[in-house]
Amino acid sequence: MTDAVNAYPGERLGLPESGSGSIARPGRRIGALLIDYAAATIIATGFLGFNQFALPTEAGLSQFAPMLVFAVLQIVFIPTAGGSPGHRILGMRLARMDGSWVGLWRPIVRTLLLVVVVPAVIWDADQRGLHDKAVGTVLIRT
Repeated sequence: MTDAVNAYPGERLGLPESGSGSIARPGRRIGALLIDYAAATIIATGFLGFNQFALPTEAGLSQFAPMLVFAVLQIVFIPTAGGSPGHRILGMRLARMDGSWVGLWRPIVRTLLLVVVVPAVIWDADQRGLHDKAVGTVLIRT
């Protein structure tokens, strides 16, 4: 009889416990998210006229500019670079469970779910968010 509790995240997926190819842990994931959102805010401020200090009544649609830039960064960099800029800076990449290319539709669906936030904060025993489970991907260390 096998133990229902896994010894480490990623064990039941056949991934190593640590090092290259192991599940990216929460600290790296949160750090990458902060890097990506900071970059998106800087780009939105510089190119789209986003003003984080504007009153809500005067912000209008520009208040969504950083989130829009964040989504574009995710959708462009995941299929081309294997991960967002934050992922790559912190030594991670997004991979399909079968090891093949993530394609074009997976980053779009994953990003839409990530922007909703809830799927990203609900994890399974392997520390995969619902946004990754929905598209069959896993965030691993490089």
